[in-house]
Amino acid sequence: MFGIGMPEMLLILAIALIIIGPKKLPDLAKSLGRAFAEFKRATSELKESLEIDSELNDIKTAFNDMSSDIKEAIEVDVDTESEDQKAQNESEEKDHEKEINKTSDGLTNNGRSG
Repeated sequence: MFGIGMPEMLLILAIALIIIGPKKLPDLAKSLGRAFAEFKRATSELKESLEIDSELNDIKTAFNDMSSDIKEAIEVDVDTESEDQKAQNESEEKDHEKEINKTSDGLTNNGRSG
């Protein structure tokens, strides 16, 4: 633990026992234990929040990629529909012109024969 061996640890405990006293040493040990546990808990929570942020960033980039793909697909569909619509409009115009020509030919034929 931190490069401290057993002899050094016993020396530190002996000095602490002399300075702090035998009555307060157990209370000090409990408070140190709680402090280390709280520190460990806080670091693990921080680590989890960093991992969650990383995962959220990955999800955000995935959604952005999907959004751009969908936008591109919609633009392609709109362009395709507009070309199809143009072709259909031209076809309808030609059909309409043919009908007008047939009607006008029928009127002129009726006028000539009658």
